Order: sequence, then C-alpha cells, then structure tokens
Amino acid sequence: MEAAKLLNVEMGPKVVAFGGGHGLSVTLRALRHITHQISAVVTVADDGGSSGRIRQETPVLPPGDLRMALVSLCDNSEWSLTWRDLMQLRLDTDGPLDDHALGNLLIVGLWQMFEDPVVGLDWMGRLLDSHGRVLPMSSVPLRIEATVREGDHTKRISGQTTVAVAGADLVDLTVEPADAQVPPQTLEAVADAEWVILGPGSWFTSVIPHLLLDRLHQAIVMTPAHRALILNLTPQSGETAHLSSADLVREISKVSPDLKIDVVIADPTTVEDIDDLMEASASLGARVLLRQVRSGTDGAVHDPLRLASALRDAFDGFLGEVGTTEAWLD
Repeated sequence: MEAAKLLNVEMGPKVVAFGGGHGLSVTLRALRHITHQISAVVTVADDGGSSGRIRQETPVLPPGDLRMALVSLCDNSEWSLTWRDLMQLRLDTDGPLDDHALGNLLIVGLWQMFEDPVVGLDWMGRLLDSHGRVLPMSSVPLRIEATVREGDHTKRISGQTTVAVAGADLVDLTVEPADAQVPPQTLEAVADAEWVILGPGSWFTSVIPHLLLDRLHQAIVMTPAHRALILNLTPQSGETAHLSSADLVREISKVSPDLKIDVVIADPTTVEDIDDLMEASASLGARVLLRQVRSGTDGAVHDPLRLASALRDAFDGFLGEVGTTEAWLD
C-alpha cells in the first residue's frame, strides 16, 4: 500500500465498527492504518470460555470480545505492547482460575471499581494507549436465541455457543432482552459517524445481533453515515456452511429490510457468483467492491493491510448514489 494513503490517520474519518471476536479485531487493525477516530461497538452475548465462566459468577458483561477489541487498538509503544501481552495472557493454574484471560479479570475489576462498563473500558483503553474507543452494544449482558429447522421440525435453542454450532437452518434469530438499554456513548458514536462497518465475523452471533437490538438497530438505520458491509472469506462450520456470499447479504436484508448499505466489500476469489452477489447487494442499495483482502499465508483470514487498502478505496473513492449497483475492480 502506498504510504501516502496511510498518512494523517489522526484526522481520518469517524468510523464505527460493529462485531465481535476475531472478525472485529481484523477490521480494527485495518482501520488503524486509516484513522484513529474509531469506535468499536462489541457484542455482549458471549457465554463460552473465560467470559462464560465470569458470567456465571457475576452479572457483568462478558469481557472477552471487548478485551480483543481493546488490544487491537493499542499503540505500538513498548508500554502498550506490554499491557497488550498481559491482557492476552492465559493463566495456567491447577484451580478455578485456569485458562482465564488475565485481561478479562482486569476489565471486571475496573467495572467493580467504577460501576460503569464504559468508564472501565475507557480506563483500560488509557492503559493501552488505544487509538480509538471500545463500547458495548448493550449496558447489560445479552442472550442469543434461535429457532432452527431440523428436517420437518423446528426447535428453539439458546446461547451464543449453542447457536454457533447448531449446524442447522436458522428460521429465526433474536437477542434477549430485545429492548435492552444501549449506552448513550454508543448511540452518540453511531449518530456522529461518517462511516459504519458491519462484518466480517460470525454472521449470526457477532454481526447480525447488532441489528436485533431495537435501539441500536434504529441508530444504525437512521445515522447519516455511509455504511459498509465486509463479507467473510470462508463458510463457518455450524453457522454459515450452507450460505454463499450473496446469501450473507440476504441474511442482513432479511433481519433489517429498512437498512441501506453503500458498499459491500468482498474478495473476488471467494465469491461463488458475482451476478448473484450484485443482485443481493442491490436489494440493500449497495455497490460491490471486489478487492483481494485475504491473507497470503492463511486464505481463511483477512489481511489487515489489504483490508485497509480496500476500506481506503471505499472511503475515498465511493462512487455514485445509493440505489445504483455495480462491481468495481482494480
């Protein structure tokens, strides 16, 4: 990528990125090359691993995905990288603390000190010297529920980890409570954004949940910002194994028919049918931006620099008005 395209990040566009886990992490690492005016809005429905164990013991937000977003935005100084490594450290004990991420415990400690999840995250961001801000999508922990079809029957399942490995067709997806309070700082960030970004990531448990929470969904639909959708590179076993790139777009349209997207970013080597993808994107008012964004060493993950280049093209070279659709390639 040309160095000139990565200059002036301090004065870059105001961007809000939605997601959770590894998908949001790579988006944040890409955005750091473009702007430091970043707000990461993170899912808070994780009920597995260290976060799940913490949720069983105390009624706090699951800290794991929030921790991953924080370390993705940290500075490159020795101080920040030391704190990053400490946050990511997994405890090795013979007792109940075994395999807890130390950063999860530190975040929960800050929440207990300040009794405000946003204040605690801001303090952790200061320790990491983060280039941006991490915000939860809800003030309370959420629960993902789904109705899945198995043959001629349907059943209701509950919990992020259960939904993620269901391996069946999802008929319906909800978050509970659907009317949960959204932190005012999160709503302000969305209203003030120049771009909002959805994806990549676990489609039904990290990306779509943001559109299922009533107040947050309304904020995303009403924001004057441009909107970008970044597609996954490979099907995810248990969630999207049966879905094409175009199907991922249709799932967004299904849960939020009033949402308009300006650009859909996809790697051309992962698109099964470009005409089908363009048709699905048109239903959201979006153009398709085809760029090589996959890693050269692991084709299943996005490369942050390549994704940064694609996002820069979308930000600086957005063409036409919403409602027109075409694919543009280098």
